[in-house]
Amino acid sequence: MTFAYPLVLLLLALPIALIVREWRGRGQRIVLPFDHAPRKGGRWLPAVVRSAQSLAPLLLAVVLILLSGPRQLSEPRTQRVLTNIEFCLDVSGSMSSQFGEGTRYDAAMKAINEFLEYRKGDAYGLTAFGSSVLHWVPLTSDPSAFKCATPFLNPERLPNWFGGGTMIGMALNQCLKVLSAREEGDRMIILVSDGWSWDLDDGNDEVVARKLRAANIVVFTIHTDDSEPPSQLHTIAQITGGHVFGAADPAKLKEVFARIDKMKLTRLEKTLPEAMDWHAPFCIVGLSVLGAAALALLGLRYTPW
Repeated sequence: MTFAYPLVLLLLALPIALIVREWRGRGQRIVLPFDHAPRKGGRWLPAVVRSAQSLAPLLLAVVLILLSGPRQLSEPRTQRVLTNIEFCLDVSGSMSSQFGEGTRYDAAMKAINEFLEYRKGDAYGLTAFGSSVLHWVPLTSDPSAFKCATPFLNPERLPNWFGGGTMIGMALNQCLKVLSAREEGDRMIILVSDGWSWDLDDGNDEVVARKLRAANIVVFTIHTDDSEPPSQLHTIAQITGGHVFGAADPAKLKEVFARIDKMKLTRLEKTLPEAMDWHAPFCIVGLSVLGAAALALLGLRYTPW
């Protein structure tokens, strides 16, 4: 137990002195007729009366303790560590290819929205890329904007200059800037693409990966094509501690997102105990002393007459 204002406890010397004076002093003596009677005086009655007289100083002591601000440490608790997840979505022209009943883009957006439903409590952002990069949804714990984004980012509606290529390296560098701005929580990029990126050639894949690793960002890549994922993506995943998944159909794509959720489990950490006010026991004692003192006034006191 600690005290917010420990210097107030020095005033406890006053009630202690009053109690000592009550028990060691002789008090006011008045000679009564029965004092000369041949009868021994009792010992229990003076002790009871002195105890009753000590209730007021004791109540003062309880008040001083409350004024000093007694505190105790709370129990350590566990809290969920926020994961900042940036979806890096390819919206190049090839993402409008047939993929199940819809296109690769449609299946990717549907799988992302389902992922948000069963993994709540994290922060999510959406970055679309082709030949350029567009941060469509900033990192937020409210993923409702993702559902509204589906028709606007459709590759068939985007201008040719935006979706005419697949520049994964540029997109990852831009996602790096977004996640680096978040000081709290874990960091993760989920890259969804179906193509090969020329801007990761000549060792640029390793350069980008090491920058991501230095920022503690894990990259999971989902390759939405029946071909073998480019070796560049494997390099990035290996260096950052992520993984590359192949998803040749919508069912496989949904399964991949579920596997990512299991691979990147929610992390819990214990918080430090906090100092909390601890008034309840002293209030109970104070009320009990006050009630006893009120009852004592009915007769358990010295009567100076």
